[in-house]
Amino acid sequence: MSVTSESTTAVTSTSTTVWNGDLKSGSGTVTLDSSGAARLPVTWAARSKGSNDTTTPEELLGAAHSACFSMAFSNILAGFGTTAESIRVSAAVGFDPAQGVTGSHLVVTASVPGISDEDFQRLADEAKSTCPVSRALVGIPITIEARLA
Repeated sequence: MSVTSESTTAVTSTSTTVWNGDLKSGSGTVTLDSSGAARLPVTWAARSKGSNDTTTPEELLGAAHSACFSMAFSNILAGFGTTAESIRVSAAVGFDPAQGVTGSHLVVTASVPGISDEDFQRLADEAKSTCPVSRALVGIPITIEARLA
């Protein structure tokens, strides 16, 4: 993905986790240091069984993947000569305690005036393959469902 930018300096983003205790009964807090945007609790129980109030590394991967894909797709659409009115992306990242991260499934709904479904699908697939987070996740399957709104 080629993006025109005023800066060519690489950016490093930092997060920190402080963990207390053993894996199964311990807990931690993830802090988004670079932005200061959040302090999030993490536990093994949430990761291995699910939780409505505690995050997981996979939820954080999903957030990164959905944000990255949205940016990549908007850039690819611009290169195609169109601009999306809106792009909504969800990323569902699976985890199996025995296997680790099992995949990321992107669900994309976008309003893009004047584009055919065929071009939309092709460009969405290109964004899936070229977004930097997708490239970082090459060790897992990445699937996509894309539809025009």
